[in-house]
Amino acid sequence: MDPTSPQPVPGGPKPSWPATAIPGQPGQRHQAIGQNAELTDDADRGPAEMTGLTDVTTDQPVSVPVTLDGLTDDTDGSVSPATPGADLLSELRSAIARFVILPSAHALDAVTLWVAATHLQPAWQHAPRLAVIGPAKRCGKSRLLDVITETVHDALITVNASTAAIFRSITDKPPTLLVDEADTLFGSIKAAEKNEDLRGLLNAGHQRNRPTLRVTGPDHKVVKFPTFAMAALAGIGDLPDTIMDRSVVIRMRRRAPGERVSSYRSDRDNPALHELRDDLRAWLVPLTGTAANMEPLMPVDDRAADTWEPLVTVADLAGGEWPARARAACRAMTAHESGQDEEGGLKTRILVDIRRVFAAGGNPDALSTEHILTALNADGEAPWAEHGINGLTARGLQLLLKDYGISSANIRFDRDTQRKGFTRNSFLDPWSRYCPDPVEQPVTST
Repeated sequence: MDPTSPQPVPGGPKPSWPATAIPGQPGQRHQAIGQNAELTDDADRGPAEMTGLTDVTTDQPVSVPVTLDGLTDDTDGSVSPATPGADLLSELRSAIARFVILPSAHALDAVTLWVAATHLQPAWQHAPRLAVIGPAKRCGKSRLLDVITETVHDALITVNASTAAIFRSITDKPPTLLVDEADTLFGSIKAAEKNEDLRGLLNAGHQRNRPTLRVTGPDHKVVKFPTFAMAALAGIGDLPDTIMDRSVVIRMRRRAPGERVSSYRSDRDNPALHELRDDLRAWLVPLTGTAANMEPLMPVDDRAADTWEPLVTVADLAGGEWPARARAACRAMTAHESGQDEEGGLKTRILVDIRRVFAAGGNPDALSTEHILTALNADGEAPWAEHGINGLTARGLQLLLKDYGISSANIRFDRDTQRKGFTRNSFLDPWSRYCPDPVEQPVTST
């Protein structure tokens, strides 16, 4: 289907989006979807400035500007020319925001780019997961999954499927795996142990060429089953750390009083969602080879860069403000998730807090263990005073620092005093690797 000339969907009157640009046709707009439908309280929540809703009293679009605070273009400092794909992404963004209110503009941009990236799976080396999680029921997780299901490439949605069923559904032309109620799979120790194979499959499927081996058939032959596929998982509470580490994480919240979105009705709304899905496919599939050869400049490193690279690549293909939007979302959301897991977070937090203790003392060559512990346990907003029955101890401190190769030593602090302590030099390398001082990023207005 030609993305610049959407075709009618058979089967009666077709609902359409709130007035948005038709790619490649300046000044033309698609008709609003469900314009006569009232806004209801049964959908999802998020900041009102992201909705782009229709005022049911005047039947006119509500135009609320979305600020792009902190956007930077990490390519060459300028905004690249917009392609027709930029309009398609904006239309997809409006569609998602009509039915679901995301927790931030960055989260809305990330979901938009993730959905688009599913249509280019053959181009990617890594298949980012989308973790849609919330602290309780009625946070909009399932509603977001509803909209995603109708716009991604070859949706395969399931609730509580077996591991065998899932890996037999993934082929060399992977679908987009969508798992609702993922907390039933990983929400308890017993459930997580039962579904350890599924967790392994989801971890392996993040990277290309990581097949699952199974003995099958009457001849007991070893068969390789592909695992590579983009996947979205929705549930209450955090998913296993290894999955979260491979995910673009969307932390949903309940709607606040006054936050309203349009109701979602599959019979009425899916035809327009499917048309948008087809337009995305028509734009992106011909660019598969181009996308596969792109190496976008990334604002993050390591696994975070692997996970976000497909989203940033799609943004670069679209041009306009999307490259800056993608990198701003990547930077902000990755920083927010850094250290969210308790064990890993504490091990990074201890380095940061010890650096503060050294700085408060004028960065001496060494500090005694007693001095460091007193300072750490005295911080009422830090976790150290409650780390154990009596707060963080010398033994606990040593265990937290062990993986970094840092240990205490007998240090002579003056001619007559020798105590256990730590040298500042022993922290310099871990500080630079795990918690470098933040560098102020230039801000470019768009």
